[in-house]
Amino acid sequence: MRVLVVAAPLLGHVFPLMPLALALREAGHDVVVATGGEALRVRDSGLRVEDVVPSNVRFGAIALRIMLAHPVVAGREMRGSGGLDFVSRLFGTVGDAMHGPLRELAGSWKPDIVVHEPLAAAGAALGVPSIVHDVSLFDGVDLTAAVGARMKAAVRSPTTTLRTAPKSMAEFLGGRPLRFVPYSGDGEVPQWLVEPSGKPRILVSRSTVSGPGAGRMMAAVTKAAGQVDAEFVLVRPARTEGLPDNVRTVGWVPIPRVLPFCDGIVHHGGAGSLLGALAAGVPQLVEPGPGDRTVHATAVTGRGAGLAARPEEVTPALLTRLIEDSKLQRAAGEVRDEIAGMPSPAEVAEQWESFTRWGRGSRE
Repeated sequence: MRVLVVAAPLLGHVFPLMPLALALREAGHDVVVATGGEALRVRDSGLRVEDVVPSNVRFGAIALRIMLAHPVVAGREMRGSGGLDFVSRLFGTVGDAMHGPLRELAGSWKPDIVVHEPLAAAGAALGVPSIVHDVSLFDGVDLTAAVGARMKAAVRSPTTTLRTAPKSMAEFLGGRPLRFVPYSGDGEVPQWLVEPSGKPRILVSRSTVSGPGAGRMMAAVTKAAGQVDAEFVLVRPARTEGLPDNVRTVGWVPIPRVLPFCDGIVHHGGAGSLLGALAAGVPQLVEPGPGDRTVHATAVTGRGAGLAARPEEVTPALLTRLIEDSKLQRAAGEVRDEIAGMPSPAEVAEQWESFTRWGRGSRE
């Protein structure tokens, strides 16, 4: 079967789709990934990856136009209470730009089915049966519909949805479960980072997307780190000089390979970081913020698997709690086991043909 996998041109959007894409290839299916921009990095996977995003598409410029035209919408988005209003406008514009190149690719390659992440709704506008692959704690069907409503192209309802959110974190109607498997591509990992350090280790990461205040959380943790009996590892920090003795730095690393050797992680609240930490059973400190970040922070604290704080609220006591609170550790372990019990990408890929035949004949 020919499977076209479609993602918006951002690493955080294409990475979650890669385990299934690779499993489908291993199961004997022909797989093409369609994306663009920085997400083209997944060419390292060995899969065929097509660039379907025009070079003039710039998220920053599109976001600025929306903010200037809709200041109230922009204000709610920055406070983390914007719902789907801003994000649907942003990705609706990107989707319209992707639609022409995607139609050309589909016309020449003729996929049997499309798998797309929710904000790449252009994948559902090709006249080909489509499956939504959830990548966050939001309902992928709702996200696809919201983005599709902003697009000029006609977006079809999916045949089904692959649900990666563990039910104790978010439960939606319909769809079929798929285990979230963290993926961040290849990369060198220093030997010291995959060995016990003798002290609790806290990984501190930031978004792959630049934006206002992107480095504030890392700076706040660094300031407090010297008073915490732990080793801190900053991933891609803005500065590497003048750090406390217990703070180390590293460049780009595949975080899923590092997390098993960590006792806690501090991150910006992105879906990939959040689900990756849950899959590893590592307690997390999440920074609430624009878009989905406040929703994710609320969800992880509600489940008891982590903490939430803004940069100005970070203290040595909070960071100590992250690695010493047994309740956080227990809840994080419970969610890890829940995720591990979901069908793996390989299991879904082995059943793919019967699964997609069922999907085309049964709307959910």
